[in-house]
Amino acid sequence: MIAAIKPTGANTRGLLAYLYGPGRHDEHLDPHLVTGFAMLGMPDPGRDENATLTDLAYYLDEPVRLRNSEFGKPVTGHVWHCPVRAAPEDRHLSDTEWGEIAQRIVHAAGIAPDGDDLACRWIAVRHADDHIHILATTVREDGRRPKLHDSGIRVGDECRQIEKDYGLRRLKKGDRTGTRRPTQAEMHKAERLGWEQTSRQWLQDRIRAAIPHATSAEELLAYLEADDILVKPRRGPSGDLLGYAVGRPGDLNKDGEQIYHPGGKIAPDLTLPKLKAHLEDGAPEEHPTARRNRPTTPWHQATEALDTLRPETTTTSGDEDARTQANISALGELIEATAQAAPADHRAQLRSASAAFSRAQRSQIRAEDRAAHALRTAARDIAHTATGPDGSALAALTAALLWAAILAARWHEAKGHAHQADAARQAVHHLQSAADAALAPTLTELEARRPGEGTRRTLANDVRAAVPEHAERILADPGWPGLATVLADAEASGHKPHQLLKEAAARRELSTARQPARVLITRIQHTSRNPAPNRRAEAARLRSISASALDAPSPAAQPRTTAAPTSQPSRHRR
Repeated sequence: MIAAIKPTGANTRGLLAYLYGPGRHDEHLDPHLVTGFAMLGMPDPGRDENATLTDLAYYLDEPVRLRNSEFGKPVTGHVWHCPVRAAPEDRHLSDTEWGEIAQRIVHAAGIAPDGDDLACRWIAVRHADDHIHILATTVREDGRRPKLHDSGIRVGDECRQIEKDYGLRRLKKGDRTGTRRPTQAEMHKAERLGWEQTSRQWLQDRIRAAIPHATSAEELLAYLEADDILVKPRRGPSGDLLGYAVGRPGDLNKDGEQIYHPGGKIAPDLTLPKLKAHLEDGAPEEHPTARRNRPTTPWHQATEALDTLRPETTTTSGDEDARTQANISALGELIEATAQAAPADHRAQLRSASAAFSRAQRSQIRAEDRAAHALRTAARDIAHTATGPDGSALAALTAALLWAAILAARWHEAKGHAHQADAARQAVHHLQSAADAALAPTLTELEARRPGEGTRRTLANDVRAAVPEHAERILADPGWPGLATVLADAEASGHKPHQLLKEAAARRELSTARQPARVLITRIQHTSRNPAPNRRAEAARLRSISASALDAPSPAAQPRTTAAPTSQPSRHRR
């Protein structure tokens, strides 16, 4: 059940005309009162032909007029409006039940607390099976104004209890981090103009798409302007940026003026202070040696950055929570950057994952943005790269994004963040599809050159020794021939299959993996890109160098040279 308190107005008669009218598309059927304040003595205009909306509005507004005449300064915005809607799958509620629900809502809001004879005047009108509208005038009988601060939270909590008491669909408790739902006016306007999204939804998508491209708030606004978004910055006398609002071209008010939306009205995490906090995180520049040792492409760099996330982050507390929240926020930016730069046939699922994950990026826990510098740098590098990933790099990155989203869902669930956990799980669904699609060409190529039966048997023994608890699932996985090829390739490059398997399983637990062989393929391909020293080959090379040194001229007779590295043979097969 959803109770959406609307912005206050001052036209009681106008709102009554809508509630008792035919609706915008003749959707209002049999408008009538289901209940009202205790002293309501007016007949129902929906059932009594002699009752008028003007008389009812005059009666509801009476405490407002009395206050205005006593204090002189007119009360503005005195109309409180709250539609209350049941879920489509909920049972039909009677007028009596809707009346009881309305009384619980006005009590929770502070409009009319139970037992308060001097509370505000209010009514509940029903003109459809699945919802009612509560209208109140926010001046009490004693002339005071009701205390409505945080009324939305109290009403939301009461709705959760109503759902339980009446056997209705159970929704999750709000936490003030969600975006505002589009109003009916916004949705009708978008439909009238042929827009698929309302202006605020459209602007949110474009701001989030721009974030990976910017390193400061000023850069972000410049990027938005270059993308034909209308930007209205607010600056102080010194020229410093104090705030901003953005507009969608063609979104005009009734006077033909451009409509602008402040960032905080678009989404809670798009205010200027929050954008500055994570765009200008102030992390120190990397040491040159660290830059030289970084992986060769932004795609591999992003996978390396994701490798820093560990399953134990699901049980954090205190400062660790702030760092985890920062990483989750940055993860959303990395998913968005990947969606923009991935090959065209992989973008749809990644974009859906990015849209879903945006709700998981914010919670009541304040993020320590400096902690996510590596992930944000990876997102910016991908956003600015001119070349797309090869198949194995995209497969490794999407698999790493999938695992990171799973960790985010677990952490949110452990912290009781119901909406965020749901959003992360939705993103996991899309990322799973993206990971499957990214790996498919690589898997086909690997399976086409699977090693011989004897080699596969030896590699199967490595699997049983390295990950005994998952070995049978891995060997029964349709992707096992491809994994055997990857292990054979890695061994030929100087790696030990047994060690690679243990490292891969340590980085990504396999218990929940739908196809563990595929998970290991992406992990091992990424890990084995750089050849590792083979101890047997290295020992043989050193023996060769020592033997040749016996016949070599003395150092005094010949300058010292560096021996060239020899190729590293694979291990002997029995």
